[in-house]
Amino acid sequence: MTTITAVVFDIGETLTSDTRYWADWARWLDVPQHTMSALVGHVLARGLDNAEAIRLIRPDIDVAAEWAARRDAGQGDHLAESDLYPDVRPALQQLRDAGVWVGIAGNQNREVTGLLRGLDLPADAIATSGEWGISKPSAGFFTRVAEWAPGDQQQILYVGDHPANDIAPARAAGLRTAHLRRGPIGLTTSAPDADWTADSLTDLADLVVRQLR
Repeated sequence: MTTITAVVFDIGETLTSDTRYWADWARWLDVPQHTMSALVGHVLARGLDNAEAIRLIRPDIDVAAEWAARRDAGQGDHLAESDLYPDVRPALQQLRDAGVWVGIAGNQNREVTGLLRGLDLPADAIATSGEWGISKPSAGFFTRVAEWAPGDQQQILYVGDHPANDIAPARAAGLRTAHLRRGPIGLTTSAPDADWTADSLTDLADLVVRQLR
């Protein structure tokens, strides 16, 4: 089996938790947090975009306009260390210490690129769909990943929680894949075609480093 020399990570529910994001929306829409969480789970289970959870509360809402209103009210995009899962820094650092190239690329708006860079994560490069102008699960996104990360396609491992958005299209693009059992999608859907399945980034980093020896 070809040795993995580059690992690229999805962002939401792989590196960052969506907990605060949805809590902020619950406060803005004036609904209990548990209601917001339940609605997000409901739409995700149906394979819908998570923004549909907001439309269940306010069917006529213009989500983009509402987001702009939140930003004007000082509730725009931000990321804090507390938004990262606890295993992120040690796992990424373990990979870099082993000589593996580490990238971060997922579906986020352009502003999040700068916010992630501001966290000074142990990564060689960071990009988002907003910056690239193409998003998952489009094949073009993963073609871009294959061109962006060093090495042949079979030397690049894409890590994500979402079988349909992350694992299947990455495999179709010729990349190796790792399914992370994290978050509402990662824990409730399986990815039997993934090269690896891991319960944490610590476990995944151990697997990758082990195959380098």
